[in-house]
Amino acid sequence: MGAGGRMTEKEREKQELLGRAGGGAAMQRSPVDKPPFTLGQIKKAIPPHCFERSIIKSFSYVVFVPKKKEALPWYTPYVYNNPVGRLLHIVVQLTLGWPLYLTTNASGRPYPRFACHYDPYGPIYNDRERAQIFVSDAGVVAVAFGLYKLAAAFGLWWVVRVYAVPLLIVNAWLVLITYLQHTHPALPHYDSSEWDWLRGALATMDRDYGILNRVFHNITDTHVAHHLFSTMPHYHAMEATKAIKPILGEYYQFDPTPVAKATWREARECIYVEPEARKGVFWYNNKL
Repeated sequence: MGAGGRMTEKEREKQELLGRAGGGAAMQRSPVDKPPFTLGQIKKAIPPHCFERSIIKSFSYVVFVPKKKEALPWYTPYVYNNPVGRLLHIVVQLTLGWPLYLTTNASGRPYPRFACHYDPYGPIYNDRERAQIFVSDAGVVAVAFGLYKLAAAFGLWWVVRVYAVPLLIVNAWLVLITYLQHTHPALPHYDSSEWDWLRGALATMDRDYGILNRVFHNITDTHVAHHLFSTMPHYHAMEATKAIKPILGEYYQFDPTPVAKATWREARECIYVEPEARKGVFWYNNKL
């Protein structure tokens, strides 16, 4: 609140944004102060067996950086300020988002020059990683050649139906899950003056995908635990999440909003980030 208890312009915008986003407990902003607990304390709350891998269980189971307002492309108001443009953006993001990320680093962190994940000498990788990219590229070329031979034998449409369409579906889910776990009006973002590992790891949202939670190995509703302990086997993540929620308290974020509604809301409300009263802490906004 401002002087005399009056609400500042930023606070009014915050309340308006959270109101449009649906309000309620799921919309309460995550705390941005340093947590009163440590990663070690969180780990102690989790049963030790949750970190143990099981060969039998393991074998039974076969990257968004938000932009500041000044970095938005010129066409942004035409896309996000109307339902048709917003729907088109969602469709393009889900179908072409992953290939564009790999080939042009779309939505990734900025680099001093053009970045492509297939370029061994690009700015994304260090010298120790370049040989691995050569091997990866060789695998991509081998698969492309195999698809060419299949198309020659069975026809292009057969390859599209058997390979391309399933690949697009997998890519769409990959992009959607990544987008929704890290994009939400209640999640803060930090610059280098405020960022620390624990607060950065906690800046994610668990969501409810219904029966698909099990299909996706619970990466959707245990994403906070995944951020904190990425090497933990996924089949222990639910138990770990239940154990850490009392420790995290209000630092734990969960939104039960249906996926389709949440996707539309986040595309409408979370267009760019900007700082508010506290320097170094950024929140989503949509004022263009």
